[in-house]
Amino acid sequence: MLEDRIRAARKRKRLLLMPHLVLGYPSFESNRELIRTMVESGADIIEMQIPFSDPMADGPVILKANDAAVRNGVTTSQCLAFAKEICALYPETIFLFMTYANVPFVYGLENFVKVAADAGILGLIIPDLPPEEGAEYLSACERNDVAPIFLFTPTNTPERLRVLASYCRGLVYCVGRTGVTGIKTKIDDALGAMIQRYKSMTTLPIGLGFGLQSKKDIDALPKDVDIAIIGTKILTLHNEGGAKAVGQFLRELAA
Repeated sequence: MLEDRIRAARKRKRLLLMPHLVLGYPSFESNRELIRTMVESGADIIEMQIPFSDPMADGPVILKANDAAVRNGVTTSQCLAFAKEICALYPETIFLFMTYANVPFVYGLENFVKVAADAGILGLIIPDLPPEEGAEYLSACERNDVAPIFLFTPTNTPERLRVLASYCRGLVYCVGRTGVTGIKTKIDDALGAMIQRYKSMTTLPIGLGFGLQSKKDIDALPKDVDIAIIGTKILTLHNEGGAKAVGQFLRELAA
């Protein structure tokens, strides 16, 4: 389902935009306003992060947002209920969950995937769950028609990329450089070669994340990138100027 939705959207646009937010940060009411603005400003896919106390793949901006949400008592159940509300409000927008493995395991893995699917979530990104250790997770995703999305990284060998591709559904989340989120990715020939390497391993749509920060970055992306994933920049703009600043930025990217 997720792959079909992405391919249908790509027929209408050269590049899809996938902004990121942390649920419950700074509040769910703020999330509602931000998501409405994202949708109105050209977001095609929205990645909603369920907060966790140790978000190992995230840089300082997203880490602080996770920490604040956890300290404010945001729960997985609240995030699932919020997703159901939001997916119903914006049925034309694709919504994904991103979180860390401890969250669905504590909630109950089978139930987490089912409730997420029932809410309208089309895919799950869990960076710290290797597919070899996720048999129950993968089975639950298949039963509930939710796409398990894995990360391609610059340090993966060709053999590892092939393994990850065999488990991935919907799209592939491609990391543009080593390190955590937030550091600017250099858009150059080396990145183009990396995207070619990623693309040679999968027929799924390619999403590129980690460090996209400007209209210039978006315009310079290799043509094989289907989805621009933007996280830290979105949170930074929201912290500084609220939903209005995020909306202006996304409209610039979509122009």
